[in-house]
Amino acid sequence: MGSGTWNRASFSDYSRRAGRKISASGDIIGNYSAQEMFRSRGIADVLDPYGVVRECCDSEEHPETVPVILALDVTGSMGSAAVEVAKRLNTVMTKLYEQTKDVEFMIMGIGDLAYDRAPIQASQFESDIRIAEQLDKLYFEAGGGGNLFESYTAAWYFALNNTRLDCHSRGKKGLIITMGDEPLNPYLPKEPLEASLGVNNEKDIETKELYGEVTEKFEVYHLAVIDPRSNGARYEDKIMQSFGEYLDKEHLKKVNLSNITPTIINIVTAFAEGKTAEEKSGIRKLISW
Repeated sequence: MGSGTWNRASFSDYSRRAGRKISASGDIIGNYSAQEMFRSRGIADVLDPYGVVRECCDSEEHPETVPVILALDVTGSMGSAAVEVAKRLNTVMTKLYEQTKDVEFMIMGIGDLAYDRAPIQASQFESDIRIAEQLDKLYFEAGGGGNLFESYTAAWYFALNNTRLDCHSRGKKGLIITMGDEPLNPYLPKEPLEASLGVNNEKDIETKELYGEVTEKFEVYHLAVIDPRSNGARYEDKIMQSFGEYLDKEHLKKVNLSNITPTIINIVTAFAEGKTAEEKSGIRKLISW
């Protein structure tokens, strides 16, 4: 896994075979619902996280891999944002490969462990058109529940316990970007986590403890989707307060549908260069929550 390099022509050909229209820049155009874009009606075998280890390995082709885990909230209110990422995936990957050839992406789908049938989905790490193929296989369950948060830290837990990254042997961290429109979950419930991943834990996984562990091996970002078409506008204060207990203003970013993709590009390219996104842009500014 992880061989090959992204190119625009492959994405255009793949998208046309899938029956989608492509702009001159290579992005998908047209209006799609989440159910139209993500056609799986159950978790795909290739995304099943039960008992797996996802590897990001250095190779002659990619000697200094930069592992990126992009975890999308696939509950009902996040449909428009997930579709936007899928439509603009070519722009994201093309821009990234203009600056670094060793980025490898794992796509995750995150729901609610307390309510959903498939609250964790996790692809292989890939660097070519297989990123798009696996993104398309996401099961957009459109679930969630009434607990006012989703299981975002499942991405942290999976990264720590179900990945093997060669960058760690080089003293480098991996990158996790979660994206969603509800507050941060305070814990991961023991029984559903075990059922999803095939693990055994003595108790629920508290967010505070997990954050201390994950940041030793990963740089953690969250994109808070504050958009009228999602729950973000309604829960903005609670989202920023809950994530703000752990993430500073550099690592917690407000986005809307128009700037999701450039924000992802900026975070990943800066991380690959060993900088913060602000350092890369040369901009230092105060952000008001």
